Amino acid sequence: MSYQVIARKYRPQRFADVVGQEHVTQTLANAIAQKRIAHAYLFCGPRGTGKTTVARIFAKCLNCTGGPKIDFDDRDSRVQEITDGRALDVLEIDGASNNGVEQVRELRETCKYAPANSQFKIYIIDEVHMLSTAAFNALLKTLEEPPAHVKFMFATTDPEKVLPTILSRCQRFDLRRIPSALIVKHLAEIAGKEKVTIDAAALHAIARGADGGMRDAESTLDQLISFCGDKIEEPDVLSMFGLAAQNQILKLSHAVLAGEISVALTQLDELARGGKDLGRLLGDLLNHFRNLLIYQVSRGDLNLLEASEAEVVALKEQSALANTDAFTRILEVLADAELRLRDAASKKILIEVALLKAIEARNALSLDAVLKQLNQLRSQSSGTGVSPVAASTPVRTTPSPALFAFPVAAAPSPAPKPAAPIAQSTPVVAAAPGNLTELWSRLIDAIGRVSPFTRGYLIDAHPVSFEKNVLIIGFDPEFADHLGLVDNARNHTLLATKLAELGHANAMIKFIKAEAPANWDRKAVAATPPPAPVATKPAPTTASAKPVAAAPAAPAEKKTAPIAFNKEEFKNDPLIKKALEIFKGTIVEVRA
Repeated sequence: MSYQVIARKYRPQRFADVVGQEHVTQTLANAIAQKRIAHAYLFCGPRGTGKTTVARIFAKCLNCTGGPKIDFDDRDSRVQEITDGRALDVLEIDGASNNGVEQVRELRETCKYAPANSQFKIYIIDEVHMLSTAAFNALLKTLEEPPAHVKFMFATTDPEKVLPTILSRCQRFDLRRIPSALIVKHLAEIAGKEKVTIDAAALHAIARGADGGMRDAESTLDQLISFCGDKIEEPDVLSMFGLAAQNQILKLSHAVLAGEISVALTQLDELARGGKDLGRLLGDLLNHFRNLLIYQVSRGDLNLLEASEAEVVALKEQSALANTDAFTRILEVLADAELRLRDAASKKILIEVALLKAIEARNALSLDAVLKQLNQLRSQSSGTGVSPVAASTPVRTTPSPALFAFPVAAAPSPAPKPAAPIAQSTPVVAAAPGNLTELWSRLIDAIGRVSPFTRGYLIDAHPVSFEKNVLIIGFDPEFADHLGLVDNARNHTLLATKLAELGHANAMIKFIKAEAPANWDRKAVAATPPPAPVATKPAPTTASAKPVAAAPAAPAEKKTAPIAFNKEEFKNDPLIKKALEIFKGTIVEVRA
């Protein structure tokens, strides 16, 4: 008897033998039991997952003696004919070589005749997506209303190429990639029957290389038995597939997470010199970091992962080296490299650069975080120095197209001038409308000594009212975008503090969108110097008091010149320059 390859020798002969496709086999079994058998079925899925096998088993169930039934006898003559491919009533057609309209017309003529010795005449068309558009259209009417004795079963790896009019006339079943654990278990059973010794690491390597296809895994095992004899080890599998060992993948991923650039590049060089498939290496790295992300997000739920025991131990250790955002950024860098790998002249250089980017991406900041820091810096007081966010957050630049990150520092600013002391006898500024303009002018000047940025925004505002110790500040619709920049806790505290220094303790601030009065001149108000403080009268001395030397008179407070807005100074501000440099922008218009 001639030799039969493992993929054919151990091909499933009934639904119970099919591995990893229970959602399909159980549905078909229920349809047979309930006598709800449709006239057309479409089986989709990757190569080697059992599409044609399921169609043949279904044909056996329909045409076996006494059928349709699931528990048919393997020795039944009709079943044997289907198994051997010589059944007159089960016709297997290759869609790639019989894709013309003439072949479909011939099929339409033959399907009119009753089956020879079975209950149904069954047409199994493999790779049905290869049929031409004319052939599909010629099949439409027959497919929708076939004779009662005709059943169609289609198989395809590319259902997107099948016409929607064909899809709508079929019951569709999507076969999925077979999990690695099931492939390992099935191969171990075959190896036992073939009396071959194979270690667990080798089985896992075969499952990795098969990428969810059982036929690919069985063909590889067949080839390894021919190459190695009755004992197969992991290095034999790795050399055949060009795969990296699992411990090498784990070592490389650890180097990326630990920031060990030299270790990562050395490990990559060893794998490249060893003849490993660099594209497959990048795919394995992507899969491992995906597992790390899922492991961390799911808090260690292994049901969502396909991992060996050694990889599970590595996942527990490495998931503590970075957070979810870092894993996401690393995945983005590696995924981008995988897209560009097929067009790269030097795959090794591309992967080296990708590893460096992945290491840098660990501590990168997202664009949202950068914008948040810029907003904080804009409202940061010029007297407090460097922003606490910029001082405490280590920031690295990542070249990922979806991320921007850079070292952030506060703009240099002059040291704050000490506020003039408030004399105890200074009269409190009234909150009446007549004095509101004077109070606003003094408040703008006091704010400008501490935070020129805040003063620059408040110049565009106007006081609405000051009643019940609540100062309402309004912005014209023209400047409504300033509301989000000044309405924050820091500015509320700053304004309340300066109001207290001006004699209005425990004041509260409220920002609203409101039109300014017709006679309101914001530039004039902003430029008005504050009134000089009232001198404090000396306290009278009693006769019994000892003579006290007269204290030196406090120097009169100099009038503070109004801070005029200078467009050139604004353009030359270090923070503005840094933002333009990072975002590749230009200043179109500057409004005072």
